[in-house]
Amino acid sequence: MPSFTPSPVVFTGISTTTSSSDVPSCHETLSKDGTLRMPMETRSFRNMSAVGRFPSMTLTAVDENPEEGMKESNEKAKENGCQRWLRRMGCCLETTNDDDDITNTLVTGLEEGMDHGGTPVPGDSELGELPLKVKSIDLMKSKTGGERLAHHTHLYQSDDFIIRRGQTFHMWLTLSRPFRPATDKLHLELKTGPLPTVSKGTHVIIPLVDELQDNHWQAALVECDGARMKLSVNSSAAAAVGRYRLQVETECPGGHTVSEHDPANDIYVLFNPWCDVDAVFMDDEDERQEYILNDVGRIYYGTQDQIAVRTWDYGQFDNGILEACLFVLDKSGTPPSGWGDPVNVVRVVSGMINSRDDQGVVEGNWSGNYTQGTCPTVWSGSMEILTQYHKNNGTPVKYGQCWIFAGIVTTVLRCLGIPSRTVTNYSSAHDTDVSLTTDVYLDENLQPLAHLNSDSVWNFHVWNDCWMARHDLPPGMGGWQALDATPQETSQGTFRCGPASLAAIRSGQVFLKHDAQFVFAEVNSDKIYWQRNPDGTFSKIHSEKKVVGHLISTKAVGSEQRSDITHLYKHPEGTAAERIAVETACRFGSKADAYTSAEVEDVLIKVTMEGDGPQMGRDAQLTVTLQNGSAEHRRVVLHSQVAVMYYTGVHKATVKTAHTDLDLLPAAVEVLEWTLEYKDYKDQLVDQAALMLTLSGRVKETQQVLATQFSFRLRTPDLLLTPIGKAVVGEKMAVDISFTNPLPQVLKSVMFHVEGLGLATARKIHYGDIGSLATVSLTEHLVPTLAGPRKLLASLHCRQLTQVHGVTDVTVHQRNYGAL
Repeated sequence: MPSFTPSPVVFTGISTTTSSSDVPSCHETLSKDGTLRMPMETRSFRNMSAVGRFPSMTLTAVDENPEEGMKESNEKAKENGCQRWLRRMGCCLETTNDDDDITNTLVTGLEEGMDHGGTPVPGDSELGELPLKVKSIDLMKSKTGGERLAHHTHLYQSDDFIIRRGQTFHMWLTLSRPFRPATDKLHLELKTGPLPTVSKGTHVIIPLVDELQDNHWQAALVECDGARMKLSVNSSAAAAVGRYRLQVETECPGGHTVSEHDPANDIYVLFNPWCDVDAVFMDDEDERQEYILNDVGRIYYGTQDQIAVRTWDYGQFDNGILEACLFVLDKSGTPPSGWGDPVNVVRVVSGMINSRDDQGVVEGNWSGNYTQGTCPTVWSGSMEILTQYHKNNGTPVKYGQCWIFAGIVTTVLRCLGIPSRTVTNYSSAHDTDVSLTTDVYLDENLQPLAHLNSDSVWNFHVWNDCWMARHDLPPGMGGWQALDATPQETSQGTFRCGPASLAAIRSGQVFLKHDAQFVFAEVNSDKIYWQRNPDGTFSKIHSEKKVVGHLISTKAVGSEQRSDITHLYKHPEGTAAERIAVETACRFGSKADAYTSAEVEDVLIKVTMEGDGPQMGRDAQLTVTLQNGSAEHRRVVLHSQVAVMYYTGVHKATVKTAHTDLDLLPAAVEVLEWTLEYKDYKDQLVDQAALMLTLSGRVKETQQVLATQFSFRLRTPDLLLTPIGKAVVGEKMAVDISFTNPLPQVLKSVMFHVEGLGLATARKIHYGDIGSLATVSLTEHLVPTLAGPRKLLASLHCRQLTQVHGVTDVTVHQRNYGAL
């Protein structure tokens, strides 16, 4: 601690006289009635020795020691210009009528030599300096200010101070007097979590230094304005994300002070994809704009032959969403000290977005009965769900399915600063026994054995990719990582999945963490058919190598188009590289011996569909083609079965079966038209209106087994949304919503759901019944709150019809306050 020698002081009544302008007046420590005010609380200063008593003072009005004055002058000469200016400003005699609050201040050298009234006793020779206190803190946190713009956090709809780690920010401190570098000490403290600890990085001490170093918590003085000082603060690129409580500690000869904690000055620290030493760094600005800053996206569903899409409001910048995301992390019970590692954070998020085993955000429901909550197809965005979860103190929201889990994960990760996207895999396998194969068990007559067929192939499944370095894996495994919040199988005892490196999945290195085996099976497992033998054992009779993992899709960067990213997950089907990856992966599965030499197959079977497929309310028609690739006659016994399926591949009800005998001439092609009438399926459909045709058969001459499955959905109509009039911030506008019932039956208790970022908060409209094949319209009024291009979303739900939705673009203008 630097040494210092105050000049002598003379007391006359209650006034004071200093011998030199280099010593601050003690007058500020006196109240209006002339009594000295004593500190209410004493606190020690970390890693500092006690201030102690000053040397005895001669009570004269003039400094009588010229040698001391000469020494002091020499010391002044060594000071730089800023220090001399600060010292002069700090030494001016100040007189004020305001009583300063000295709570939390330790003032030394005053407690002796006083009577009970606080008046100095004649002959008292010790008196301390004024303490240095923080009057106010200005974080310059306006979302339209330069700090928020520099940190790419200006889109968050709150006035909290939100920064990204590994980047410099600035702040102003207003002190009780000018800061004197020669004798004053100051540092900042940030604390997060319930038990802040320096060793765990949740209690950060930020020293004041002469020159900042990158990637370190440090502060430097960059500007002075009287008692105001501007600090430039660096943060660590490995800092834990979260909400930090800010305090300022000072020490000077007059004592040690700690500023009061003001929640308004809390600092929110996020991951930083713009920082090249952050683990989530992404070097392409267009991708950062898409995967961090875009708050509206596209989620794909349907089947690989009937790709459908809906718009989703991620809303990561909406008011209250950041608090809700941090609440999700808090609710997980994981220590904040681990929130600096994106691998750990996304793993926590994967487990917390579903409610299984940890009371997470959304309760999954695939039963078709949603009377205790909201039907999953009604939701159009993440904000309503996250806000409800936060408001209800962690009560799971009812109900969700895979695209909802994935949409919320995208919201949470983008909100926290981790690049992410929503991904859809068509013909997505669900491997339940870690075999890395999708197994179908048949009886002696080639009929499915439902009680054994626990593996399934979902028409589509939605999960997430997130971007980060993987320092815990071998080199080359960083970049996009698969993450799945839909509760399917447990990972280390919790329903979660990932992050699994896409590079590892593509090459079949499924032994690398986390959950690469499960994701590999989803996108690239072989489908193997097993037939029961008379003795109860099973033999492999057929395999399909190209039926799992197709058209893996996500929204394209900077456009509304679909981007096919299948090549990131797997090599092209049938190539040597793809087969090597499959066999490499399956060596680590439970059925490694399932792979034998390839079989010769001279009869092929294929199912196709015309155009976009059948419409809801009409008959469904498919085409079955058999081709005899040999020069000999072939006879085929073909069994067909069509069932209503949940999109997850779970069987609900069989609606039609058939048996056909076919004669195939040499090199002939036989085409069969297959029809499913509306009356056969109308009472059995569930959420996604999904159906699956299963064909199995045997070639009598060669005993070749024919087996394939074909999934398709019945297309539903869109809602048509038409804005009426000009959209202006703060002014009421209208939108027309129209819909035509495609079914020859009445839709009962129809409900519309409308929302749009910056246009309207989520709301439900209970419409009533809609007649058979009838067209209806309704007008909804709303008041825009944000200018710029916006999207208004709407969906329709009733028991007979789901997955009906629509979207329209709305350009909102700023209000012209100058117009008459």
